[in-house]
Amino acid sequence: MNKSRFLAGAALLLGCLALHRPVFATGRAECLSAPSKILGHPVAYCVLLPSGYDAEKTRRYPILYLLHGLGDNEQMLIHSGGFNLVEDLWERHQLGDLLIVTPDGGSSFYINSRDGHRRYEDFFLREFLPQIEKRYRTRAGRVSRGIAGISMGGYGALHLAFRHPELFGSLGTHSAALLEKPPTVTVSDSRQLARSRILGDVFGSPLDPVFWKHNDPLVIARTASLAGLRIYFDCGSEDDFGFDAGAVALDKMLGSRHIPHEFHLYPGGHNWVYVAEHLPALLQFHFRVFESALRRRNSPQ
Repeated sequence: MNKSRFLAGAALLLGCLALHRPVFATGRAECLSAPSKILGHPVAYCVLLPSGYDAEKTRRYPILYLLHGLGDNEQMLIHSGGFNLVEDLWERHQLGDLLIVTPDGGSSFYINSRDGHRRYEDFFLREFLPQIEKRYRTRAGRVSRGIAGISMGGYGALHLAFRHPELFGSLGTHSAALLEKPPTVTVSDSRQLARSRILGDVFGSPLDPVFWKHNDPLVIARTASLAGLRIYFDCGSEDDFGFDAGAVALDKMLGSRHIPHEFHLYPGGHNWVYVAEHLPALLQFHFRVFESALRRRNSPQ
């Protein structure tokens, strides 16, 4: 996601929230790091905690892992104004209490790299999830764990949930980095050269089409066992990178397999203004899934 557009959208969002936000905030953000033997270095993360977390010592919460886009980091929601948006939803009782965790994914696409030097997927599944769910009071089980992402993070969320559907009860993305065929990158200017290097670090240089296909959410979705996974995704119809075509392709793929899902193609481009407009719907989608699962668990048999 373009950083300048992201920050411009954040400023607009913060300005809008300032017009009607109550004086007292309802939650807090905690930013720490998780050690990793797999990656060989600690990984920063932030978690948004609802207002009752510190006072209600026995209460457990559903958890949503929200993955950032390329060029951003674990503080995505904090420096963008997204945390203010979440607090506003909590204060207006338009979103129930949940934990939202944003790990730093660098430029990894949240997968294991082609050369094996950066095993982010292994770290996320084997180290990060267990550490987070041991440190924080979370509800047990797949049905209380969701994953979501924006742009590159959307690619990562789709990849992780489709590859490991037994771990997640809900999946949601904004403007996921989906392409119907492997990208061809020219080096006609510095931006293209930078993208080529980023993709090369993950998918091989030159890009390995077999490795790309092996990790492509559109390909994985053809055969993945997705029963019980609740799915939401949206994209701007004028997406700057053409990810809207990939979103439409995913919609058709899931539809052809008769897999229930919710898909929206909204007006807009690839920027934070678009994300801020639709983030409430994504968060509310996940919380509805969490609450539905809790009601089923607590209902008399």
